[in-house]
Amino acid sequence: MSFRIQPAAPARPNRCQLFGPGSRPAIFEKMAGSAADVINLDLEDSVAPSDKDSARANVIEAIGNVDWGNKTLSVRINGLDSPYWYRDVVDLLENASERLDQIMIPKVGNASDVYAVDALVTSIEAAKGRKKKIAFEVIIESAAGIAHVEEIAASSPRLEAMSLGAADFAASMGMQTTGIGGTQENYYMHHAGKNYWSDPWHWAQSAIVAACRTHGVMPVDGPFGDFSDDEGFRAQARRSATLGMVGKWAIHPKQVALSNEVFTPSEEAVTEAREILAAMEEAKAKGEGATVYKGRLVDIASIKQAEVIVRQSEMIAG
Repeated sequence: MSFRIQPAAPARPNRCQLFGPGSRPAIFEKMAGSAADVINLDLEDSVAPSDKDSARANVIEAIGNVDWGNKTLSVRINGLDSPYWYRDVVDLLENASERLDQIMIPKVGNASDVYAVDALVTSIEAAKGRKKKIAFEVIIESAAGIAHVEEIAASSPRLEAMSLGAADFAASMGMQTTGIGGTQENYYMHHAGKNYWSDPWHWAQSAIVAACRTHGVMPVDGPFGDFSDDEGFRAQARRSATLGMVGKWAIHPKQVALSNEVFTPSEEAVTEAREILAAMEEAKAKGEGATVYKGRLVDIASIKQAEVIVRQSEMIAG
């Protein structure tokens, strides 16, 4: 470990982020009553250009009038290449209540994109005397974004989370697929008469996790487009969790329970983690740096792995 210790990511549940278009205020109460840890009210892709103004007004009203409980409340603004984003930020920060926790910035290509939003938010907060400092989350959705992923992760002290947006990312990379997440039909290896389907998003997710963990940001998996395929969603989520991501998006209410299921450590996993910690405490008391647990070697590194699971369980329970 470098003597420069990696900062910890924010200690709050982020197992599932439920998205809903700002142009459909009728669903806001249902979103608030869901089991998602994070609510993302969308002003970008799910809102038609003709509805941008009304969607923004809907979201501003709902931030203060809907009971969001203890959920993290986030609004996805429009991209910096659009004529809408500055008005999203200005109207939100000047008119929305302080219940708003976070702004999601889409299609971030480099640290300067985050800087631009940060400068505008900081100025409005000072001018309006807002007491709560707005947090940021960003989406990596382009070749530029993944190429600059580490500088983006280090771009602002406001930054708390980073997601992979598979659809726009695939388009930017020129990938021959229309799928959003999951394995892809033509991305396979053939061996011994059998086809083995790989995960084309794996390398990008790994890059995001490494950048996030280096700079104290939560890595989050993005959407899984086929909401009729529960097992496909579970498989994608399990791969993401194994890689170190803390949660996943839900673009349909049925995906909330699936995401929470995968990103909540099981009782068995928590019990095993606690047993490993106890076994290592016994070993340390004997002056030993390693021991055997269920037939396998555990050592100081095992403590760190087990602590991740226990902390996550305690945070969710709390």
